[in-house]
Amino acid sequence: MAGLTVSRMDFGNYMRELRAHAPRQAMMAAAAHIGVSRQAVNRMEDGSPTRLGDLHINALLDFYRADTEARATAMELWNEIKIEEKASRAQGSTRGLWTAYQDQIAPNTGKFLRLEGIAEHVVAHHPVIFPALLQSADYRRALDRVSEPGLSTADLERRIEIIAKRQARLDDPLFTFEAFLSEAVVRNRVGDGLLMHRQLNWLASVGERENVSIHVVPFTAGVHPGLTTLAFVLLEFPRGSSGKTLPTVVYAEGAIGSVLHEHGEEVGAYRRAIDGIRAVALSRQETRSLVSKIAKEYAS
Repeated sequence: MAGLTVSRMDFGNYMRELRAHAPRQAMMAAAAHIGVSRQAVNRMEDGSPTRLGDLHINALLDFYRADTEARATAMELWNEIKIEEKASRAQGSTRGLWTAYQDQIAPNTGKFLRLEGIAEHVVAHHPVIFPALLQSADYRRALDRVSEPGLSTADLERRIEIIAKRQARLDDPLFTFEAFLSEAVVRNRVGDGLLMHRQLNWLASVGERENVSIHVVPFTAGVHPGLTTLAFVLLEFPRGSSGKTLPTVVYAEGAIGSVLHEHGEEVGAYRRAIDGIRAVALSRQETRSLVSKIAKEYAS
């Protein structure tokens, strides 16, 4: 079932993080505590199918001394796997796991953020606005004030904190980020001219990092896959501790929902779209020149 592997990866990563912060971190000790092999715990953390059950998971949470909130999150993720496994057995494979937005935030946003946190390479395509990893705080505030004008100042600042924590990944030299932005993204005025001037200058600064590659697709590029593809993020992961390569995941945004794709055929379609977009995108230097030019226009 599409999404099942993603859910297993998500749960496994969460349990790995709990173990990493537990008083006793050894995988062998955790496995011995619940009466299974080290390989069983290893496979669970890698997102692979296992024969572990509720008693095993609860025993692990006890062993990790998980607090009430962490235990609730773990069991929610675990129950999601069981529901998807049941649906998979009853209905067979499906093309994707769609979830409607609730209060303008997709229910699986938390899952996406956890996956983003373990990805080693991310490719983002955005045709309208800057992706979160490239948004300045003021740019994000302006967007949220428009999309949710009733949002309290405290809640708005908490959202800014989330963006800042996500952007900390850009400081990791082992993490690489590649962004393809329609020229519309850098020309769409969000806030006043001064805000956009600062946003573009901030973008140029971020783009100087060796692990960040920003490419604008100019209006003159002609027909290319980006014109018919909505915003999406492709995430590639490092090998798990077992040596298994974790599957690439694509997080695609739509008008009324978001979806996580992990089937090879679906991911392959997005890879081909990226190749087509890359072929018509400006180089990093050409992008810097264009961004600098537009920034000056906003400042005038």
